[in-house]
Amino acid sequence: MKRKINRSLGGTIALFLFIALVGAFMALPLIFTVNNAFKPLDEFFLFPPRFWVRNPTTNNFADLFILMAESWVPFSRYILNSIFITGAGTFGHVIIAAAAAYPLAKHEFKGKAVLFSIVVLSLMFSPQVTAIPNYMVITLLGFNNTYAALIVPAFAFSLGLYLMKQFMEQIPDSLLESAQIDGASEYRTFFSIVMPNVKPAWLTLAILMFQQLWGNTGGMFIRSEQLRPLNFALLLITQGGVPARAGASAAVGLIIMSVPITFFIISQSSIIETMTTSGMKE
Repeated sequence: MKRKINRSLGGTIALFLFIALVGAFMALPLIFTVNNAFKPLDEFFLFPPRFWVRNPTTNNFADLFILMAESWVPFSRYILNSIFITGAGTFGHVIIAAAAAYPLAKHEFKGKAVLFSIVVLSLMFSPQVTAIPNYMVITLLGFNNTYAALIVPAFAFSLGLYLMKQFMEQIPDSLLESAQIDGASEYRTFFSIVMPNVKPAWLTLAILMFQQLWGNTGGMFIRSEQLRPLNFALLLITQGGVPARAGASAAVGLIIMSVPITFFIISQSSIIETMTTSGMKE
């Protein structure tokens, strides 16, 4: 017999208050970053430092735009570079990961177990370990100092393939067999049946890859100033070490953080809705 949860009203209120306190504590870094972005310069160097801004101002953002206007590459070019790299890398990663996971999850062929074992083993290596091999491969392919140097490696993010395979295995085989009986091709089955039913998986992948690519500065792959993403230009300001740039640096932190958080908030509602409405059983 199933055991019913016996919790009083007081226990429910206490649990709610505990969760609210934990949530408020986790939101402190975000609140602190927002406050810093609107602090005037005289409040940055107070001791002891203040958590809340007393005299909010938008001068930090104005100073940031003035600094960016002094660069010989237009500020809009940095923005377009980041949008293109992030969008192309995220879209390509989701499609390739899903297309590779589909036969591993729903088809039988020789070497299937070996291929999946390689994918799992690749998750054990940190990016620092594979940095030099990645650079050598990108250079041999001729992608160095191009957008492809950042976009193509995103396609091979093994965590996406692993996650998509695990989700696709939960789709009933009878559903796919019914589509085949109705005359649907593999491509039609994949895009019309499989992808909608693994929406939580590819939305999660999109969030992870979006955050990773948006925070990319180009590293050792991009040398041309016209190809560098927005994060590189903004981080140059924070690394200047000039006290007068403290306000602009705080504004940079808010801009860098706000875009991935906004994308996460928009996608999170779709993930929760899909998880609650697309449960399927054989």
